[in-house]
Amino acid sequence: MTLRDIPPFRADHVGSLLRPPVLLKAREQKAAGEISADELRAIEDDAIRDVIRMQRDVGLRSATDGEFRRTSWHMDFIYRLGGIRPTDEKIQVHFRNEQGELDFESAALAIDAPVRLIETIFGDDFAFLANEVDDDITAKLTIPSPSMVHYRGGRAAIDPKVYPDEERFWADLSAAYAEQVRRVADLGCRYLQLDDTSLAYLNDPAQRQLLNERGDDAEHQHLRYIRQINAAIADRPAGLAVTTHMCRGNFRSSWAAQGGYDFVAEALFSELAVDGFFLEYDDDRSGGFAPLRFVPPGKLVVLGLVTTKKGALESKDTLKRRIDEAAKYVPLDRICLSPQCGFSSTVEGNVLTYDEEVAKLRLIAATAEEIWG
Repeated sequence: MTLRDIPPFRADHVGSLLRPPVLLKAREQKAAGEISADELRAIEDDAIRDVIRMQRDVGLRSATDGEFRRTSWHMDFIYRLGGIRPTDEKIQVHFRNEQGELDFESAALAIDAPVRLIETIFGDDFAFLANEVDDDITAKLTIPSPSMVHYRGGRAAIDPKVYPDEERFWADLSAAYAEQVRRVADLGCRYLQLDDTSLAYLNDPAQRQLLNERGDDAEHQHLRYIRQINAAIADRPAGLAVTTHMCRGNFRSSWAAQGGYDFVAEALFSELAVDGFFLEYDDDRSGGFAPLRFVPPGKLVVLGLVTTKKGALESKDTLKRRIDEAAKYVPLDRICLSPQCGFSSTVEGNVLTYDEEVAKLRLIAATAEEIWG
């Protein structure tokens, strides 16, 4: 067993990291008109340089910008696609945690013009990151998967005058993503992650019921999503590793869905044409490892065994034991280790400290080194 030198890495992480207080304050100042956009970006630049150093210091082989320039892991991307805009209507997502329940509210979206790529989304952000990392660190870009555009509103969000045939919508969406993939590869991206809660949500019967009630085909929706993701990445250049991360919601240490990966596993693992799967496995609501039996040769599984939802540090022995359990279904040489989700999927962040975040990333790197060398 050897430490990998291509993505995904034996020790990895999902992408988002806790925003430092100086950055949160700067965002408030920008919103109040007290500093300019250029001044905010300079503060972001410094915060990103610091978090790049942190990722290297804990022993990681890749680095993200922590998603420090974003408010939301997905909507900051989706609203920059041509043909998609926020509406006055609000969507409520119901979250739960160990203490109780809370709701997250955000703008709905409308697709009222042909979907297209107007600009290289996060292109300047990635170029900055790639320029700042050391030569032996791989710059990683995270974006929401195409599925997230549809899952948020379903067919009801698509103007029938623009897309009387939903097939045309799917073709345009995948084409826009394919162009985004090509452009970021031209910028030097060698590690792209498509974040996707929809494929994990569909394992939850309650979520499937919600989709059926709004008129979608919940029993087969994952098959459509798999096809469209594959279309988006089919022409990716050699040397660009693509992974997907599938979790059940992450907002202020809370979650939205539950259930193992059983419902989508056979089609997902055998058909989705990515190089690796980041999977949430930090607690009982994530289900067991048996669905991993469908992972084919050549694909890697990144086990999210370390929770980002609370600061208590897992033990190495527990992590090793759980990796041994997973290895009954997928060979150890095709397993990697990561947190179960990002630490700050939205700007608010999860309920743990920076030092606790660093300790968890350091634990992942140290555990991976002891297992794989």
